[in-house]
Amino acid sequence: QVQLVESGGGLVQAGGSLRLSCAASGRTFSSYAMGWFRQAPGKEREFLAVINRSGGRTYYASSVKGRFTISRDNAKNTVYLQMNSLKPEDTAVYYCAASLTYSSDSGSPASYDYWGQGTQVTVSS
Repeated sequence: QVQLVESGGGLVQAGGSLRLSCAASGRTFSSYAMGWFRQAPGKEREFLAVINRSGGRTYYASSVKGRFTISRDNAKNTVYLQMNSLKPEDTAVYYCAASLTYSSDSGSPASYDYWGQGTQVTVSS
């Protein structure tokens, strides 16, 4: 089992920045690729970014590439999502997730084995 807890969400003005954290406990954190997703009311869960076990490879959705950065610290069992130039359309609940694989399917929620409870991000205009 892996337990994931997100933090760092909140209310920010458009153009601002937030850094989300996801702390993992349980089985070896470095065994998992880690992803970030978000879900706005009435919409499907949307893939944002994924990072492989070592942190050496990342992949981003086109909607956030260049604005968001995923990183991880395996010594701290934590994955981060730095979000810059935030827009009102970035408003959603943000989730981190853990997967035993890093592949071309890493954009699919079905590829992930464990999920956090989510943290709300609200961007005001």
